Amino acid sequence: MKKFSKWLLNLLGWKTIGEVPAEYSKLLIIEAPHTSNWDYLFGMLAITSIGIKVNVIIKKEMFFWPVGPLLRKLGGIPLDRSGNLSKVDSLAALFREKDELNMAITPEGTRSLSTKWKRGYYYIAEKAGVPILLTAIDYKQKACIFGPVLYPTGNYKEDLKKIEAFYKGRVAKYPGNFNLSSQYLKDKISDKNQEIS
Repeated sequence: MKKFSKWLLNLLGWKTIGEVPAEYSKLLIIEAPHTSNWDYLFGMLAITSIGIKVNVIIKKEMFFWPVGPLLRKLGGIPLDRSGNLSKVDSLAALFREKDELNMAITPEGTRSLSTKWKRGYYYIAEKAGVPILLTAIDYKQKACIFGPVLYPTGNYKEDLKKIEAFYKGRVAKYPGNFNLSSQYLKDKISDKNQEIS
């Protein structure tokens, strides 16, 4: 799968920049910008091309036969939210019970314009005691970028400044739908319908 993913990524004219440090057995991977379904394809091709297995969380009700086995093979993990655990607590517990886990999340939560990122990814990493890997899909460079690893300090506001610094200037498929902060939103709102080919 690694060789095929690398070949297909190159065929599509895309490349990877950076690496995922080998010393981490658990990572919460955030992927942005997320303005198109193409982001998932390029992101998954990039991460499999460097030999990293990634899991995505899917509600447990989707794991019925014959769909369930296919979802598991593609890295899907069923999320059971029965009981009193919140989604954040459930995913943090999942990290704690696994020896190895790389979980990909899109903090924007939607492909449409969002005025602010959801904070769940941060609190999952903080509660689970796992680092956050910043990754970006940049359509201008035609590159999937593996950035720094960030350990949550508990000071969300300060950590968000570091996260925004990495994503500032990244070009989404639909730039007007990519938002980091209120100021960034004001700067980009006029570009809402612009598309990078």
